[in-house]
Amino acid sequence: MAEQLLVENDEKHLTKPLLAVAFLASFGSSMLYGFNLAVVNSPAQYIKDFYNETLVEDYNWTPDEKQLTVLYSLTVSIFAIGGMIGALLVGKLVTKYGRKGTLVRSTVLVFIGGALLGFSRMCRMPAMVIIGRFITGVHSGISLSVVPMYLGEIAPKNLRGFLGLVPSIHICLGVFIAQVLGLHELLGKEEHWPLLLSLVVFPTTIQLMLLPWFPESPRYLLIEKENIHATIAALKWYRPKGDIQAEVDEMQEEQRSLSSLQTVSVWGLLMDRSVRWQVITIMVVNIGMQLSGIDAIWFYTNDIFSDAGIPEPYIQYTTVGTGAIEVISGMLGCFTIERLGRRPLMIGGFLFMGLCCAGITVTVLFQAQVSFMRYISVGCVVGIIAGFCIGPAGVPFLITAELFKQSHRPAAYTVAGCLNWLSNFTIGFVFPFLEMSLGPYCYLIFCTICLGVAVYTIFIIPETKNKTFMEISQMFAVKNNILKEELHSNGHLKMAVMNGYGTLGRHDEK
Repeated sequence: MAEQLLVENDEKHLTKPLLAVAFLASFGSSMLYGFNLAVVNSPAQYIKDFYNETLVEDYNWTPDEKQLTVLYSLTVSIFAIGGMIGALLVGKLVTKYGRKGTLVRSTVLVFIGGALLGFSRMCRMPAMVIIGRFITGVHSGISLSVVPMYLGEIAPKNLRGFLGLVPSIHICLGVFIAQVLGLHELLGKEEHWPLLLSLVVFPTTIQLMLLPWFPESPRYLLIEKENIHATIAALKWYRPKGDIQAEVDEMQEEQRSLSSLQTVSVWGLLMDRSVRWQVITIMVVNIGMQLSGIDAIWFYTNDIFSDAGIPEPYIQYTTVGTGAIEVISGMLGCFTIERLGRRPLMIGGFLFMGLCCAGITVTVLFQAQVSFMRYISVGCVVGIIAGFCIGPAGVPFLITAELFKQSHRPAAYTVAGCLNWLSNFTIGFVFPFLEMSLGPYCYLIFCTICLGVAVYTIFIIPETKNKTFMEISQMFAVKNNILKEELHSNGHLKMAVMNGYGTLGRHDEK
């Protein structure tokens, strides 16, 4: 008993290597996602003017305002199309190159996309902006799935929530940095917008220089590569003073439970009845987090505040203020998730967002009669952002890792990522036209979606805090009508002890 308590206490220790890799992986990947979401907001009019000028010069065609809106909406939403393609590649990439290896190799996309964006105005080619946004979107589609997968696999179970939300803090930080740099006093001038869009290369350069020195995911090394030596070395690196015996045993128990050590395909995942409710869950939460309306606010913050009646000179500062609240809210969620759990943050976040969406509709409808309603409307926008960053921003990516075992996890992230990005594209492209046709009533759609996801979370999703991946699979076994014995379908594998760390299959014996 004393040894068991010692192991548990060791597992709770947040080591410097764990913290360093969490911040480094998020800084050069997740932060870029947030940056790219918000960076097109400030220079929107300059980008439209650039499109207009080049179309008149090169094609002698003067587009009207609606056509420019379509072009700008394409520029905004093409990022999500690239993200969806990146998400489709995740399963194959992480299986072939590993979690860390995929992050390192995907950095080349940032340099290509950043170069296209940075030189687009000089070359007088609007297509370079759209293609650059697409390529950076592919990188974000890969990293948005791989970073939480990597961190979820290197973290001890009692720190998985904390480390899993570190990327969401960096997403909020990326949005905030884009808003600050987009101020007119900094890079918010017409001549600087290509530089603003291309700044993504700097965080990626730092990541590329440092991340290769960090170990690969121990779970990947053991369960997929069956390399016990590398696994032990990685675990000792991440837990320099901890007892890793229990973790090796838990990983090998999961390895024995797999019917095959091969990674399951997306089709195999969708057809596997043993994970039916896990798949439905990641579909609901990933679609819900994007159709909650948060991306509409990030993409079109300035337009929303303008419609709310905020004077033009103050809009950019109001926008930056919302970015600061995002960062604070993200940190609040990160530091409370291990105390409160995943479900309360998800339920509370979606409920609060739903109420704020309804509040925007009410305040916009009555702001003509009551002048202070415009400020309540801004408060509702801030409330949506705060509610999202506390829970829904990061928990869906975290529980995607937690709900699946090693063989199913890459395919699960592919499905979740594709739906996430498809929903992102839909909102980014459709919202301007939705707002034109429905006005403030469009936020009632977002309200309904938020409340629906909150209800689903209450009745379907169990609490996964401080649970092993095997324990979580067993929690869903009843919902999936799976017998407990079926979760251990590879139990016939013959085992042998090696170096005092767990057991290995006979093919590893020497």
